Formats: sequence, structure tokens, C-alpha cells
Amino acid sequence: MSTDHTSTHPDSPLHGRGAGSETINLAAIRQEYTKGGLKEGDLPDNPLSLFNRWLHEAIDAQVEEPTAMLVGTVSPEGRPSTRTVLLKDLHDGKFIFYTNYESRKGSHLAKNPYISLSFVWHALERQVHIEGISSKVPAGESDAYFHQRPYKSRIGARISPQSRPLKSRMQLIRSFVAEAARWVGREVERPVHWGGYAVTPERIEFWQGRANRLHDRFLYTLQADGSWRKERLAP
Repeated sequence: MSTDHTSTHPDSPLHGRGAGSETINLAAIRQEYTKGGLKEGDLPDNPLSLFNRWLHEAIDAQVEEPTAMLVGTVSPEGRPSTRTVLLKDLHDGKFIFYTNYESRKGSHLAKNPYISLSFVWHALERQVHIEGISSKVPAGESDAYFHQRPYKSRIGARISPQSRPLKSRMQLIRSFVAEAARWVGREVERPVHWGGYAVTPERIEFWQGRANRLHDRFLYTLQADGSWRKERLAP
């Protein structure tokens, strides 16, 4: 019996195998970016002002999951890891999200607090890439946000051994049902293993797609005096 292998030779077009027998030429998939530009003269001194504007424009445009961000961490072995979480606040110049402190990302951040955040708004042909340092938010802030969450989300946060292997989905459901029964008629308490991280940005890049792959990229870098240096990057 023969096997049909997709060529991966560097001089060959990249192909991927679809759900059927049709071969998809991935290298031929292209899109022209024409929705706008980013002029250096329009950049504010503080990148958080521009981020706020772009985020609100993404929300107003009804971009799917406008607050979703790719969070990158580094393992103790130096291996990068990414996952998607939701931005829940932008306060005092810090990007805030909530998670299980005992998750994979939490264990990484406990040993190496440096982190990256990426927002990708395809509908607007925009991206924002942030690098900075994380720290846990005060317990009171985590409590306040936790009690705003839907009841079932609070129960889920208490019982999920995030990032750890499960024998079955039924194991998770049984834990959820048992935990929900424990809190009938009572306020669900935040578990100590769950809370927020605040990310202090040190580097923020704004990317706006342009025609002919001549994209606009502007980098803000935090300086020792608290100001931001601005510079255009090659696309």
C-alpha cells in the first residue's frame, strides 16, 4: 500500500491536505490589506492612548472577541508557550487578566514573570504586540472581580485543575455538580489558586496592514524616565 506524502522540500510550493482529497496550495493564499494606514504624526506620546482607541474601535466594529489576546510565557526549560485569554481591565497603565495560578502559565510566571500579549483584529487589519513583566494583583481586586463573574463560572474556577490531565469529561462534570451543591444558598468564595495578573508593558508594537505588504509598524519602548520612545519598523 502506497502513501501519498505532501512535499516539504524548501523549493516546492507548500501544500496542505484538506478534509477530502483536494490539495490546498497554502502558499497561494494571499490577501491585500487596504483598510487604512498609521501615520507617525498621528501617534500619541503614550501608547496606551492609542491602544485604548484601537480597542474601542474593535468593539464598535463588533470584531469577534475583541478583548482576546495571545499570552506568551517561557517555561523553566526556556521553551515558549502561548494560549488565549481575555483582557479584563486596563488600569493604571497595566493590562489585567485572570486565571488559575496553578495552571501551566501560572507555573511559568512564578519562575519567570516576563510575558507577551498579542491582540489580532483581522477585520480591521490590525495587531498589537506587547512585552512586559507580570505580577499578581492584590487579593482584594481578585475577590472583587471573582464576585462579578457568573455563578457557574465561579464554580468552574473552583473545581478545574487547569492544564492537568483529566480521565474524562464526566470527571469534570461530577466535580462541578458536587461543588455547586456545596455552595447552595451561599456566596461562592474565590479559591486561593485563582486570581489576576497585571502586566506592566515595556514594549508595545502597533501593526496596521497596508497594500503591497508595505505595512505600518510603530514600536514604543519604555525609557528609564517613564517616557516612551517611538520609532517606525520595517514591515
